[in-house]
Amino acid sequence: MQGNLNEIDIRSILQLIELGQRTGELFVEAYASPAGGGDPRFAHPGGDRPRYPERSRPPEQSWFVFFSNGQMIYAADSDISLARLRDYLRRYNLENALDTTQAPYISSTNALEYGYLWALLENHVLTPAQGRSIIQGMVRETLFDLLSLHHGSFIFEMGPALAPQLTTLEIGSLVTKIMKQVQEWKQFHPHIQSPNQCPAISDPVQMREALPENTFNNLSRWADGKTNLRQMSRYLNRDILTVARAIYPFVQLGLVQLFYPESDVATPPKRELELPAVAQVPRVVCIDDDLTVGKTVEYMLHEHGYEVTAIVNPLKALSLVFQLKPDLILCDITMPELDGYEICAMLRRSSAFRQTPIIMLTGKDGFIDRVKARMIGSTDYLTKPFGESELLMLVEKYIGPGDPEHPEPESLLADALEGEL
Repeated sequence: MQGNLNEIDIRSILQLIELGQRTGELFVEAYASPAGGGDPRFAHPGGDRPRYPERSRPPEQSWFVFFSNGQMIYAADSDISLARLRDYLRRYNLENALDTTQAPYISSTNALEYGYLWALLENHVLTPAQGRSIIQGMVRETLFDLLSLHHGSFIFEMGPALAPQLTTLEIGSLVTKIMKQVQEWKQFHPHIQSPNQCPAISDPVQMREALPENTFNNLSRWADGKTNLRQMSRYLNRDILTVARAIYPFVQLGLVQLFYPESDVATPPKRELELPAVAQVPRVVCIDDDLTVGKTVEYMLHEHGYEVTAIVNPLKALSLVFQLKPDLILCDITMPELDGYEICAMLRRSSAFRQTPIIMLTGKDGFIDRVKARMIGSTDYLTKPFGESELLMLVEKYIGPGDPEHPEPESLLADALEGEL
C-alpha cells in the first residue's frame, strides 16, 4: 500500500491498518504544501510540492510507525540522533546514561533510538514502567505530527513485527484523542504555530511585576529561548496541548515571544570551517561491486579535489574502511555475499562510524530500498545512474568542497588497497 496524502489521509491509512490487523512498517515523507499554505512546520518557501521523488528538494521531514496485528508498537521521525530519547530520560535524571550505553544490533536494523531504549532496559537503568511511558509519549507526539500533515507520500510494507516489544497501543482510541488535540491546537494560531518554537521572556521586569514570584520562577526556568515547546512537554511529562495552553496567555500579552531555533534553518556546516591551518583533503570511499561505477566515482570526485577509493569486494570493504577512516561512504545496496544494508548496519554499530555520512546507491525504482536504508541508519541516497553534478551536490552537502590544488592522495590509500586489488 502506497500513495500520496492528497488521495488518502493519515487517519484513513491507520484505520485500514487497524481493520486489516496488519503487521509491518508505515513510512511517511512530508513535502511543502501548495502555495506555501498548510501547517508551517511542513511548509517550504519554494511553494508548490515537487514531483516525487526529487533529490534537489528533499522531503521536509519523514517518519516511520511500526505495527503488530493492527496495533502500534513504536513511532518516530527519521532523525537517527538520540536527542529525543535523551529528552525523555531527563524526566528520570538519566539523560547521561546514554553516554555509557552500547547499542545492540536492533538499533541498526530498525531504529537507533529504539535499540538504545532496549539497552537501557536490559541493563536495568530504566524500569519497564518507565520504558512504556517513554514509548507511549514518543508514539503520541509522532501521531500529532502525522495527523497535522496534509501533503506528502507514504508506503506501508508488510513484514515481521518489530521485536522485542514492550507495549502495544490501540489505534482507534489513540487517533481519536490526538485528532482532538490537533483541532484544539488551531486555536493558538497565529500566536503559536509549531511545537518546535522556543519561548523566551521578552520583558523580565514587567513579567516579574505581573506574576507571583513562584509563577515567574517556574516560567523563567522553561522560557529560556533554548527549550522548545515539545521539549518542555517531554521534560514535564505533559502533552503538547497542555504546554501550549499554559504558555498561550503570556504570548497573547506579549510577555513571552516564540521563535524557531537557529538549528532549524541552519545549513550543513562547511568542512573548511572545522579544518586546522593545514587543510586535510576530504576522503571518500565508494563500495560497489561494479568496477565501472567505482572508477567513474573516483574520476568525478578526484577531479574536484577529493581523495577517493573504490572498493569492489564487499567482504573486504569493512576492514579497508576501518584503515582508511573516510569522511564519507558511498555504498551500493545490491551486492553479492554482503549487501549494502548489512555493511551500513555493521558500520553504524561501531562508534567510529556512528556519525559518518553513509550515502546508499539505489536502483531507478528504489523507493522501498530508500525506506530500508533509512531504517538501518543511512544518511541519504543517490539513485543510479547519476551524473557528476548530482554526486558533487551530495558530497559537498555532507563534507564540504574538495581541494583541487592538493597533491596526489597519500600512500596510505595504495598500501591499504594493495591486497584488495
